Amino acid sequence: MADFDPEKFEDKYANYFPELQQAYKNAFNRMNDQYDSELVHAIDQQVLNESEPFYTGDGEFRVELPDDPYDRLAGVVVERERFERVLEEHVAEIESQLERIFGV
Repeated sequence: MADFDPEKFEDKYANYFPELQQAYKNAFNRMNDQYDSELVHAIDQQVLNESEPFYTGDGEFRVELPDDPYDRLAGVVVERERFERVLEEHVAEIESQLERIFGV
């Protein structure tokens, strides 16, 4: 668990890059165990690669997604509703992993 400083999180890639990588990896692994690996991999590589985690205060994180995440998918056929449901759960898992790793 990293010693978390909200002010340092403003420059998160310089101060907390290994922890961020671990949170995303943990979330990916959990999602990959529960859902179609092709869809989870596509979400990870084509949507979440452009996401941005933020610390919102009170021990909570928020992951901001790029515009039009469904339109970013290529090579995977999935209904929008299913995609959005899996993406929402994946984002929630990342946020949960960030809270766990940083102990907030």
